[in-house]
Amino acid sequence: MRDETKSIRATAMFELIAPDAPVVPVKVELSYSSRDPYAVQASFRTGHDTTVDWVFARDLLADGLVDSAGNGDVRVQPMSEDPSRIELELTSPSGHALFTTSAATLSDFLDRTFEAVPPTSEYSWLDFDAALSDLLDTTAHD
Repeated sequence: MRDETKSIRATAMFELIAPDAPVVPVKVELSYSSRDPYAVQASFRTGHDTTVDWVFARDLLADGLVDSAGNGDVRVQPMSEDPSRIELELTSPSGHALFTTSAATLSDFLDRTFEAVPPTSEYSWLDFDAALSDLLDTTAHD
């Protein structure tokens, strides 16, 4: 399986929720690769050519579809007043953001990732030699 790479991409619309301000739609590119089978990347378009990338545990997003999940920097949960929408709360040293998005869109994306790499099979997709090589190559340039 390590020689085969499966990639999944989807575009979703998220809404940035800010106190005392109108909701701001944000286009988000969701991506998944079997090369990093435990993770999902979300690239938030913050301007014309600017993106902010966040990487989440795939299981965290899946758990957040049904109940509150995560602590610290990332929290995901169904909205109490509208369970067809998901809240995604991000915290970093540079700020805090609360987004909502369609539970169905996120669920469809995650279903496709689980079809590509079923739960509990992630370990068999890891290429430890390549990861070690990447780590050593990065360390050599620092």
